[in-house]
Amino acid sequence: MESLHMTHAPTFTRRRALGSLLALSVAGCAAPRIEDHAQERPLFDLRGFFDGRLTGRGIFFDRNGHVVKRFVVQMNAHWQGADGTLDEHFRYSDGSTSVRTWHLRDLGQERYLGRAEDVIGEAQGRSAGNAFHWVYTLELPVDGRTWHVELDDWMYRVDEQTVLNRSRMSKFGLNLGELVLDIRRG
Repeated sequence: MESLHMTHAPTFTRRRALGSLLALSVAGCAAPRIEDHAQERPLFDLRGFFDGRLTGRGIFFDRNGHVVKRFVVQMNAHWQGADGTLDEHFRYSDGSTSVRTWHLRDLGQERYLGRAEDVIGEAQGRSAGNAFHWVYTLELPVDGRTWHVELDDWMYRVDEQTVLNRSRMSKFGLNLGELVLDIRRG
């Protein structure tokens, strides 16, 4: 009888260990929440930072971490009441250019909506502490076709002049790549 007990004990222990590892891996995949940044400083006032002229320098990486494109974006933003406009003029490393105009709305309580010609529906965003997070679906031209891709966009206020932007792009839940952008006022 004792040998039977010994046979099941290692199996039970392995199952318990496997279950624990699975639980940890799922917990490790939990997405960050905007609330996690509530105590971080300096505060990210979206309207205060995106007001006037800004310049961004960025890189787009594919899902394997290879640099696909570098770019510079000149931005100009202004607000009238709760409504804002953010004009973006992109110049890419391959010589191509593009323009996007965001129409922003401050909903109060650190919530924002955004619309642009190449955004499907509305971008919905929230800020807390030094962070701003928004998600949206973008029409992305790729090799003569247009893909609808999901963007999970995080911005972090570093200091009075700088915001770092990290944006993950996916389609059908599969990672397509990541954009990293350094945005400076002035």
